[in-house]
Amino acid sequence: MRQYDTRTGLEVLDRRACLRLLADEEVGRIGLIEGSGPLILPTNYALDGENIIIRTFSGTKLDMAHGSAVCFEVDHFDRQNRSGWSVVVRGRLEVVSPHEQERWERVHDLVDPWARGDHPHVLAIVSNTITGRKVAPRDGG
Repeated sequence: MRQYDTRTGLEVLDRRACLRLLADEEVGRIGLIEGSGPLILPTNYALDGENIIIRTFSGTKLDMAHGSAVCFEVDHFDRQNRSGWSVVVRGRLEVVSPHEQERWERVHDLVDPWARGDHPHVLAIVSNTITGRKVAPRDGG
């Protein structure tokens, strides 16, 4: 049975639907705090269970990857039909180390970075909450 937010009229997606949508996409945005303010960065990713896996080079994401609270968002929209969906994952960012052999081997090759250059570091967003919303096409325009 579908659930709707009574305030907005948006359909509230259950966890299973959110995970299905996350698994079908490969580009999202990670949100974190850098210095004194928020920063949102696009990145490609893969799903490992309920966790988001990212490959990166040294820099902001890696610098933040010591249990920092982060969020991750993926969406899709259809301008013509004025419809779409959004899934938000909230959790903590952590480095996946080659010393964690079983985990490293499972996730290292899940992500093929789109950006050029070496991306030797693997990060995981360990999810605490996964929420989603969907706006249906308008009837009759």
